[in-house]
Amino acid sequence: MYRIMVVEDDVKIAQILSDYLEKYGYRVVCVSDFQDVKSEFLAVSPDLIFLDINLPYMDGFFWCRQIRTMSSVPVIFISARSGDMDQVLALEHGGDDYITKPFSLDVVIAKVKAVLRRAYGEYSVGAADTTAEVYELDGLYLDRSRCTMEWRGKAVCLTPKEFRLLDILVRRPWQVISRNELLEALWDDVDFVDDNTLTVNVTRVRRKLEEIGIEGAIETVRGWGYRMICPWRDGQ
Repeated sequence: MYRIMVVEDDVKIAQILSDYLEKYGYRVVCVSDFQDVKSEFLAVSPDLIFLDINLPYMDGFFWCRQIRTMSSVPVIFISARSGDMDQVLALEHGGDDYITKPFSLDVVIAKVKAVLRRAYGEYSVGAADTTAEVYELDGLYLDRSRCTMEWRGKAVCLTPKEFRLLDILVRRPWQVISRNELLEALWDDVDFVDDNTLTVNVTRVRRKLEEIGIEGAIETVRGWGYRMICPWRDGQ
């Protein structure tokens, strides 16, 4: 049974979400202490989080960043903010998806199933048939079991989508991977994914590569896609 944590200060909305998710067999915990969401996260250890942006004390962006220092658990933002920039910020701060209020409960369930499938099911980064848990390319290590990458002793945690994106690029170095191929690999229904969403995720992966000391690794090929150029290789 998957555990879902709802971080929503509107009691009515939190209850509606909780009741509907439980009808589908999910175990739901609604956060009560909005001053210390991080501690509640550690206590619940959820498989998925619904996270509102407008919260008392600290906003959802802050708490998502805090959670990302410890875990790659999927995060779905829920907010009345419908602007493109709000959705971009949600992704940049570590979110995996975004639902605008008022929302359809059927859409909520569809999103939950898709995200859980990506994170833990048939499309998860750890579900690739005989693929080894740890993949290495000239000293850059990708660990599927922990959803991390490491280089020269420095490691950083990735979200499932970030890991899958990097995994595709690293396994085909110097080869241009089209935007369409990446979109289809990362999302269930490409027709409903904004093209800018892929750009945001690429930017996030680039930043995390920089955190461990690798700069300029993902090259943009205008009008086509991206490629891994492996600048950390000796002699390159």
